[in-house]
Amino acid sequence: MLPPFALAQEEEATAAVIAGESVARIEALRARADVAAAFRFFQAEETRNLGDLVTLTQIPAPPFGEGPRGEKLAQMLREAGADDVSIDEIGNVIATRRGRAGARGGAPVVAFAAHIDTVFPAETDVSVRNEGNVFSAPGIGDNTRGLVALLSVLRGLNAANIQTAGDLLFIGTVGEEGLGDLRGVKHLFSEDGPRIDRLIAIDGGASDAVVAHAIGSHRYRVEFTGPGGHSWGAFGTANPAHALGRAIAVFSEKAAAITAQGPRASFNVGRLGGGASVNAVPSSVWFEVDMRSGEQAQIDALDAALRSAVAEAVEAENAWASLGDPIRAELVAVGQRPAGRGDESASLVQAAFAAIASEGFEPKALASSTDANIAIARGLPAITLSRGGRGGRAHAPDEFWVNENQHVALNVLLLVALAEAGIAER
Repeated sequence: MLPPFALAQEEEATAAVIAGESVARIEALRARADVAAAFRFFQAEETRNLGDLVTLTQIPAPPFGEGPRGEKLAQMLREAGADDVSIDEIGNVIATRRGRAGARGGAPVVAFAAHIDTVFPAETDVSVRNEGNVFSAPGIGDNTRGLVALLSVLRGLNAANIQTAGDLLFIGTVGEEGLGDLRGVKHLFSEDGPRIDRLIAIDGGASDAVVAHAIGSHRYRVEFTGPGGHSWGAFGTANPAHALGRAIAVFSEKAAAITAQGPRASFNVGRLGGGASVNAVPSSVWFEVDMRSGEQAQIDALDAALRSAVAEAVEAENAWASLGDPIRAELVAVGQRPAGRGDESASLVQAAFAAIASEGFEPKALASSTDANIAIARGLPAITLSRGGRGGRAHAPDEFWVNENQHVALNVLLLVALAEAGIAER
């Protein structure tokens, strides 16, 4: 869900520190004839990639409605030469390219993951418009282009006849956006998921960026209920709307104090509703709130502040009331994304830094909210890398993607995967 350049969720980026051995590892890969052949393939495949981008973009894929696009992606992965392709019980598309050692061997299993879903409802017009190198449609960059990158890396490996030591997985995940709440990748890292030793999420536009840290979030729908009644005849009845307003005000004060110090954090009441008429005491009202930070302790502090504010608001409103039954409040979690700090000295992160530098960029590390969150929070090697090209207006109807040096991201993705999975010499 990353906007391509100005990432709204990210913390301030930091310049990467690259170990000399990581640079040497990537330079050795770039010197190989088969890797050079894959690079040439990526550039030659530009036209097919653009066709795939249009095809996939024009299949609607809202959260919880990714099925048709997932089926098409599975078909394309089979045609691209994957050894095995399946769709799991919640809709993730999982393709395997077997390594020489296999999943039971000593080499790590490296997984690419690009999310299938977009933020747009099923009825959205997703027709692609093209002017020169600019392609426009809802969801075309975030993250349909990520799916195209997934396909292209698989094709490049096969075209160059590169045999890895460890297995490679090419996964289209469901539920990354909004209320999908990372349900796809959460399932991958459950007891029912495949073995994954390294995760490379493809979901970003900046060619120099490595998302090495996870910004987490807690999201709630807070509902206040009561007996309701006529605004005149039932005056004195506890009013859920009054409690809602007080809860938001108290929470805002408490949360402002938390976010004013310590690691960066944010809070936002984004939606609210309820009630039947201007002259009726409502029986039900609600609001939705988002709280996030790169440090779990900050999120937990905001969570506690919300619960305290809601309890205080309910108590105050019930204390005022002189008629009827008391009001109640319920907090329903609608999203839980864990925060976590990755290890920038880890082999996977170092490989990404060195690969990006080898393409002429100055790599930087940052934190954001992506499919990599779950693995990072558990201390597993995981990053998010660029999908390639250049884009803008993510999550807006006029979203666009520019076909500009798309091969650079593909080169980086290939190098990082080979550095981690290893190449099986013939």
